[in-house]
Amino acid sequence: MEAASPISIQKSPLQDLPEASPKPYKKSLVTTLMEAATLRSPSFKEDTYFVSHLKSSEKKALKEFKDKLSASVAADASMWGIPLLGGDEKADVVLLKFLRARDFRALDSLNMLLKCLSWRSDFGADNVVEEELGFKELEGVVAYMHGYDREGHPVCYNAYGLFRDKDMYERIFGDEEKLHKFLRWRVQVLERGIKLLHFKPGGVNSMIQVTDLKDMPKRELRVASNHILSLFQDNYPELVARKIFINVPWYFSMLYSMFSPFLTQRTKSKFVISKEGNVAETLYKFIRPEDVPVQYGGLSRPSDLQNGPPKPASEFTVKGGEKVNIQIEGIEAGATITWDIVVGGWELEYSAEFVPSAEGSYIIAVEKPRKMVASEEAIHNSFTSREAGKMVLSVDNTASRRKKVAAYRYIVRKSTAIVPSTFNYA
Repeated sequence: MEAASPISIQKSPLQDLPEASPKPYKKSLVTTLMEAATLRSPSFKEDTYFVSHLKSSEKKALKEFKDKLSASVAADASMWGIPLLGGDEKADVVLLKFLRARDFRALDSLNMLLKCLSWRSDFGADNVVEEELGFKELEGVVAYMHGYDREGHPVCYNAYGLFRDKDMYERIFGDEEKLHKFLRWRVQVLERGIKLLHFKPGGVNSMIQVTDLKDMPKRELRVASNHILSLFQDNYPELVARKIFINVPWYFSMLYSMFSPFLTQRTKSKFVISKEGNVAETLYKFIRPEDVPVQYGGLSRPSDLQNGPPKPASEFTVKGGEKVNIQIEGIEAGATITWDIVVGGWELEYSAEFVPSAEGSYIIAVEKPRKMVASEEAIHNSFTSREAGKMVLSVDNTASRRKKVAAYRYIVRKSTAIVPSTFNYA
């Protein structure tokens, strides 16, 4: 991977136009909720799980919890493969999750853990990861693990827009048996994510949940949503570090009121709310663009995950009224350059050209200027030149006032053979 290339910025006269005076407005309920959730999220502080960091009252609660637990469960009781009475730091991490969920009330924490153990036994949660539940059409679409955030937390994406199709909804949720099978599959996805956690002090002990509310059939999914929320909150305490809601529609206030009774205040403090049009900008704050799925304005495709860690990308912003040119220099004759580039929300013009170093050579239009619409995914392309020069990738946002986040990456493969200039869309 080559070093980041120079980026030149051209300003448009549009930036010099006077701004319209803002009109007074009355905040809607959804705006108020979104602002409240955004304001609360910084107050959430993830537990380090170092016993030495606990307050004296919390250490006392942990000891009391252990004493009560040893008198209540079998010696070989375990959760997520960790012996609960093992007395080691992994056991402490699990117990502290239950204590934190019940504000360090030892008896309440014990009751929660015992109910969880009973549920896991009845549900068969320890073996669900290995089961074939027949939801191939939902994998990678409705709920799936994909990459990590900037702090190393595994990320689980959820999107229920698929169920706006009535036939699909009936096929998955048509009766109690179908609903139970779906819940089993959803637990399977979560349990796979848990296997990625460290369960040790100072390690990665929780994940990120990203929920896409676009096209979500709110009324039809009420029963399934309540089941999922209740089940996760009762049996998976402190396993989510942050809950990011994207493509939040106008009716979020109704969804919020529907879910709110099932959520603790601590859970609500983890919320990050992003309305439609701000998805990439929101996700980039927490997840690097090379780990964000292409459908959400990132550079990551499912096939990329099979080839090891993703290649790092360089981030930049495109302000309203700007044209940004990314220059990738030092391309030798016969070399092939492959690049990825994306702008969150697009709605601007993109082009790519190869500029030979030799005087008198013609500039090659690798990708002619074209308007990229919001729904388009990241560009992935390659070009092989027969002469030395540089590649220039251009994103033209001069027709807009809105700032947009963007990212790109590239790799140049040298070749000893001189070949005709070619470019290919992947």
